[in-house]
This record gives sequence, C-alpha cells and structure tokens, in this order.
Amino acid sequence: MGLLSYRLLSLFLLLTCMGCANITAPTGGKRDLIPPKLLHISPADSLKNTRVSKIELNFDEYITVSDAIKEVQISPLLTIAPTVTGLNKHVIVKIVDSLLEDSTTYRLSFGNAIKDVHEGNAFSKYTYTFSTCSYFDSLMLKGNVINAATGLPDTGGVMIELYAIKENDSAVVRHKPKYVTRCDNKGKFVISGLPKREFRIYALKDDNSNLIYDGGNEMIAFNNQSIWAGDTSAALLTLRLFTEIADTTAKKSAKDSLKSTDKMGLRGKIKATNDLKIYSVNIDTGNISKRTFDVNKNIVISFAQLPQLNKEKISLAYEKDGAQLPALITYIQDTAKPNELQIKTNWLENTVYTLRLAKGFAKDTANVDIVPSKYIFHTLDDEDYGKIVVNLPSKYSSSSPKPDYLLMVNNAKDTVYLKAITDTNIRISRLVPDKYTFRVIADKNHNGKWDTGDLFGKLQPEEVIPYSEPVVLRPGWDNTIDFEPKKVTK
Repeated sequence: MGLLSYRLLSLFLLLTCMGCANITAPTGGKRDLIPPKLLHISPADSLKNTRVSKIELNFDEYITVSDAIKEVQISPLLTIAPTVTGLNKHVIVKIVDSLLEDSTTYRLSFGNAIKDVHEGNAFSKYTYTFSTCSYFDSLMLKGNVINAATGLPDTGGVMIELYAIKENDSAVVRHKPKYVTRCDNKGKFVISGLPKREFRIYALKDDNSNLIYDGGNEMIAFNNQSIWAGDTSAALLTLRLFTEIADTTAKKSAKDSLKSTDKMGLRGKIKATNDLKIYSVNIDTGNISKRTFDVNKNIVISFAQLPQLNKEKISLAYEKDGAQLPALITYIQDTAKPNELQIKTNWLENTVYTLRLAKGFAKDTANVDIVPSKYIFHTLDDEDYGKIVVNLPSKYSSSSPKPDYLLMVNNAKDTVYLKAITDTNIRISRLVPDKYTFRVIADKNHNGKWDTGDLFGKLQPEEVIPYSEPVVLRPGWDNTIDFEPKKVTK
C-alpha cells in the first residue's frame, strides 16, 4: 500500500469514529398538545321540541372523564345532576328527562371534564344545547367579578348564580340556583340561553361545591337591584366579592358547626396537656450581628392561652458604649387577640437589644412557672429601609375632619400603612424592602378602615381602588409613584 493510500484510509477511519461518537438517543418528538376531537354526537346538538335523556359523544382518541360533578353543569339546574361516564373513545351522559320543564332551553357545558388519556389535553369550551319547545331562549347576561378587598378581578373560579325574582333573599342559603355559570380566569362571566325574565344575581366562591352560600369563609357578592335578562339599557354588571365578618345567614352551616367543635376540642387538649407553657416571640435570635428586627413593630409574645403574667419579671435593655441600659416599655393587650402580649418601646436603629422573660414572668393554670427565656436581637438601620412618595389625584384628598378616602399600603404579609388622605403628596418612610401594593379606600362611614359587606343587611363592601402595579422597594431606595387606578377590563 502506498503512502498516499495509507493516509486516505487513516482519514476515513478517523471520520467514521467521530461520526459514531455523535450518535444520540431519539428525543421522542414534540409533545401532543391537541385536545380530543369530537367525531359524532347523538342525538344531534341544537334540537328543538325534544326531551333528551341520553347523549353519546364519540372522539378520535382514548379519553378519560374526571371531576364531572364540578366541571359538568346543566343550565337551568336539575334537582338530580346528569351522570357522565367515559369509556375508551366514548362519553355517555344520562339525564332524568322527567325533571325537564316545558318551554325551556337547556345548555349542558362540560368544562374541562373530558381529557385525552396520555397528555391530559382538555376538550373544553363545548356546550350541548336542546329545547323542550319550538324555540331557543337566546338572551344573556355578562359582567365581571372583583375581589372587594383588593379591587382586582377575582381569578379563583367564582360561580355566578341566578334565582327567580319570586324567590326571597334567603334562597341563596337554602337551595341551588336556577341558572349557574363559572367565571373565567379573568373574573369575567357570560350566562347565555336565558328567557326574558327578572332574576336576582349572586357571585359565590363556593368552598364545598354545593352551589349554596354557607357563610363562614365562603365569599359572596350581590347586585342591589334585580336584573332582566337581555336588558341592553343596563350597564355591564360588576359584582364585588366579599367575606362577611359574621354568619348573618338564616341557617348555620355544617362547616361552622365543625369549626366550633374543633375549637372546643382544641381548648380541651390545651388544658389537658398544659400547653400554656408553650409560647413564641416574634424575634430572630439567629445572628445578633445581622440586623433583623423591624423598628416599626412591637414585640409580640403569643401563648396558646394567656397565662397569669407578672410584668415586673419582663425587661428590655439595649447596648450603648459597652453597657446595657434599660428601655422604657409599655404593654398592649388587644381584645381581638386575647392570647398575645405586645411590648412597645421607642426603638433605636442599628442597636442590639436583650429581652428577658425571667423566672416567674408567667404561671399556668396550675400556678406552675412557665419556662423563662432570653432573646438577643439587632434592630434594622435607616439604610435597611426604603421610602416611597405617593402622589394622589386631588379628588381623593380632603381637609375635612372626616376625609372620604384612605390610603392603604400592603406588603406580602401585612398592612404597613393605613391613614386618611388629607394631602395629594404622602411620604412613607421606614419601609422594609419588599413588594408593595397601594389602594385607595372610599371610607363611607369615616371609621378609618375598610368595611366588608352584609348580605342580608343589603350593605355593599366599601369600594377599593387599586394602584396599577405592585412596586418593588429595595434598601436605601426612594421611590415616587403617581397613583393611577388599575383599569379593570370590561
């Protein structure tokens, strides 16, 4: 073999080996994002003069049906909900046709109940319609739902419910509505296929999916007046969702009864296990060289149940020039938080403090001393905080002894500022670096706070006007914002 042939052979072998080294495993292709396709439905959609008792849907791929009780809705509602089952490529819906009313249009929406087996792509936004008479009801109502406390659209799957005008106000706590639909993820809603009738309308954040307002932590919204379906002269509906302070409904929910039982059980457990000895303090003692305590706050000692206190055994001192000096303190006990003791002082910035809870500072119900403790911590410095100047439109400002508007500033955990607006320029100092939201509150009763609504008292929650965007504040920053209300899309 000649020299040239040898070199060509060597080059061929080298390239072959390099090619082999680059072989990779198959990627599996792109993920299937296509939802199941409906091939056939029987009986056909949009039939008139019929009472449908069974619907069969055939798809182009294997499907599964999940959460049908929540996702599948028939409107108007029936006392017995349709049953929905899936098998292979078929879905069967059964309706008790004896419950269907004359001269009524029914719309069956499937939500996201039907999905393909492998990727979970939902066959969504499909509604099956039929009528028990010779025409379809075609009127509609639409609007949006906002969270009354924030002034922002509610995106949490709120239900819109319609009751006949002949029903009294207590219907929403006694039985399911006549018509129902779910808001989209922007808080908007449309109820279609309505007859020309007068209704009462509510929005409900339904914890237990029973479509009935149970009070407690459930949220409710109502319109001050009844509405007519298809009334083109009426403005777009805006419902403001709120949580009532107390259960003012005509019935007591099972959930509230369970909560009451749990609380009794908890009190019994605390007494039996002597949990009064357990308490917590809102102080970070991990590293005293690190400034952690917010000088805007009070020390809070939280007990499972407030014990017998000896405040002479509680002391607070600060370090100055190598010595510890006593700090002047006052105690606050909030009736709304009976198991807490707050300690207030005029904090010095960038200073090391020591809180001593000496032996005998508290005794439990058996007159036994609760374990003493000591907390050494460091307060924040001025440079650890940020400052914000808020420029407000003149319509919110007032020199009246009882101003009509409040400015509320919140971080992720708490309200850090809540005062009447008496000037168009408000400066807020000593803000811990965080993300802040700003709201103007229409303080109708001039009590200096936001008030929620009352369903049976026919009292709407006070209006909240949110600022357009959250503001991120960093240490040492000075921010200025010109308050512009966030636009709620119609």
